[in-house]
Amino acid sequence: MAREGVHLVELTAREREILVLTAHGRSAPDIAGRLQLSPATVNMSLLSSFEKLGVRDRAGAVAVALESGLLEPDSMLESVSR
Repeated sequence: MAREGVHLVELTAREREILVLTAHGRSAPDIAGRLQLSPATVNMSLLSSFEKLGVRDRAGAVAVALESGLLEPDSMLESVSR
């Protein structure tokens, strides 16, 4: 069941990319290294995503992403098994 009022189209491509990596358990420094960004940029992107999604933390953002279909539960399991 999708959360009312949440429009994932409001997220930029970079915000979505960082959210997906966050959902896969990556830390800000790890994401920064993978995407050639500073950890501060990653954290600012996450904070922007939290505001747009109406959540307070990474867990809330991941939950909304799963509820809305941005992330598929099966892809989360594949990540854990690697």
